[in-house]
Amino acid sequence: MNIQEYFGRISFNKPHQDPDLQTLTAILQHHIRSIPFENLSMHCGEAIELDLQATYDKIVRKKRGGWCLETNHLLFWALQELGYDVCMLGASSYEPAEKGYTAEMNHVLLKVVIKGDSYIVDAGFGGAYQMWQPVMLISGKDQPQVPGIFRLKEEDGTWYFEKVKRNPYIPEHSKNASPFTPGLGNIRKIHKFTLQPRHIDDFKELNEYLQVSPDNILQKKSICSIQTTSGVLALVGWTLTEAKYNYTEDTDLMNITTLTDEEVEKTLKEKFNIVLEKKLVP
Repeated sequence: MNIQEYFGRISFNKPHQDPDLQTLTAILQHHIRSIPFENLSMHCGEAIELDLQATYDKIVRKKRGGWCLETNHLLFWALQELGYDVCMLGASSYEPAEKGYTAEMNHVLLKVVIKGDSYIVDAGFGGAYQMWQPVMLISGKDQPQVPGIFRLKEEDGTWYFEKVKRNPYIPEHSKNASPFTPGLGNIRKIHKFTLQPRHIDDFKELNEYLQVSPDNILQKKSICSIQTTSGVLALVGWTLTEAKYNYTEDTDLMNITTLTDEEVEKTLKEKFNIVLEKKLVP
């Protein structure tokens, strides 16, 4: 595994002498615009290994994406290579349908400390709730970014991560709903976590469970999303959503299209730069 090869994968060629916040932000943005959040392996008969070398080969050499257990693991490795003070954390996602957080950890994210300040860094949430910049670990402070306003709240050692959304504008020709379409309502809870350091091995059972459990969203839907310079592109099943952030004041433009099986494969190649080795069943 070679850091320059990773930089080539994310098209990053800026100076990076010091492990500072500016470099961290640039690497995160290049990462999320080059490496899709995707679970396509689960829907084309490929096993997902929780192994750094396998993840590196898949994402860097085969130019695939991955879910949080893969893409944040890769980012963790890269930041360590660059000398950052970084550790893994585990989070429980908010389930809107259940109106609560999952009982078990089901998400990996990173904490990076720079000159005494701690930041949350996450390249593996995908869709409309993907951060574009590191979020300072401070409770109750609004932290505006292009996707919206992110906020952390701390209660008795548990941190809650949420996003203040804009209103979606969906043109009349886009009549289908998408799981990545921000719903109405101003605040969206994303996940909760503690600052207990984790190791990738802590997520082995989760990695196996999510690949066989029929109840989780990753089994029910094939997902591929990538951040763009102006918004996000998400393919969920046969539904392609193209979002442009802040299209007009406090409004995001959402164009939603339903694809055929043939268009799914073409779209993965043209818009996400993904060519699968096995047949995808959306």
